[in-house]
Amino acid sequence: MSFMMNVCKSGFSSHAVASWACLLFAAGILSSCSPKSEAPAEVAAASDAAITLTAAQQKALVLTVGAVQPRAISQEVRASGMLDAPPQNVVSISAPLGGFVKSTKLLQGMTVKAGEVLAVMEDAAYIQLQQDYQEANSRLTVLRQEFERQQQLVSENVGARQRLQEAEAAFKSTQAQCEGLAARLRLTGMAPEKVTVGPIQSTIEIRSPISGYVTQVHVNIGKYVTATDVMFRIVNTDHLHAELFVYERDLPTLRVGQPVFIQLSNETKERSAKVYLVGKEISEDRTIRVHAHLDREDPSLIPGLFFTARIETANHAVDALPETAFVYFEGKDYVFLPRQQTGSYQPVAVTKGMCIDGFCEVGFPNAIPPQIVISGAYQLLSVWKNRAEE
Repeated sequence: MSFMMNVCKSGFSSHAVASWACLLFAAGILSSCSPKSEAPAEVAAASDAAITLTAAQQKALVLTVGAVQPRAISQEVRASGMLDAPPQNVVSISAPLGGFVKSTKLLQGMTVKAGEVLAVMEDAAYIQLQQDYQEANSRLTVLRQEFERQQQLVSENVGARQRLQEAEAAFKSTQAQCEGLAARLRLTGMAPEKVTVGPIQSTIEIRSPISGYVTQVHVNIGKYVTATDVMFRIVNTDHLHAELFVYERDLPTLRVGQPVFIQLSNETKERSAKVYLVGKEISEDRTIRVHAHLDREDPSLIPGLFFTARIETANHAVDALPETAFVYFEGKDYVFLPRQQTGSYQPVAVTKGMCIDGFCEVGFPNAIPPQIVISGAYQLLSVWKNRAEE
């Protein structure tokens, strides 16, 4: 080194260019003689670095290796709704002629059978109705006999035809009156045949037309109700259906027969159903009513229960992995691939698609690997994070 410095010193006086060359050469020599500061070795990014487990970690971690499976993954429409009963299974009970409630034992939640007495009503109008029917029925008997007698006389050319016409008009008028009164009696639950021969009664019985549960009671003993007042509401829960509210943007994807999975607000498991009807009117909140029938009816359910639902609108086979195979790290979804070296695993960024029944659609940047860690990926993620922080 001193030799080179002497050379440069002597050369500097002879020529400027030689001087610059000597200085550059000396700088190179000095650089080679000075202590080296090692350049930082390039390390792989954390997202690409393989994980090599220690012997203790291999023993502690429980990992399961599997392969990609073809799986039917469906596109879904999310909705909400509530259970409801069809109109023929919901009955509002009233007294056709009004009256006072004489007795009732109904309470909300009680079960009733078709034909069972719900209440006993009392009113003077019932007495008058029976009296009018008995009188009209008695007149009808006399007028029928007179009409038949006049027919016989006319046929024998003895009676006047005018009297026959008058007898016929009186008979048919009273006959219509009797039929009208009989119809009103049937509305109250009384049989006209019994009213004709039996004693007049001041009460009538209100009976249930269907079997079901009492959901509403609006009367008490002694209360007067009119013909338009609802006394009781009875619901048959044997055939409840699901009323879904779907946003209008999803209408083009809906079809009759599509599978529906509903989860009631008080349950953790889903119930299956199928789309039965799709509404044709958009409500003010821009939703459409979709009517679905449950695949398995349950009489223990009650109308009005709210639920969330998903409607499967399309179904196709995709490459899928269990949800336990995926981890999320630094804004990406990863899976781990076992390497040939024992205890070594390679994280690979993947595209995670729709998930259903514990499986998710997966897309790899290159060819599908033969083996993937499908259980224990979160344990590997913990090791990975610790290595990235070191």
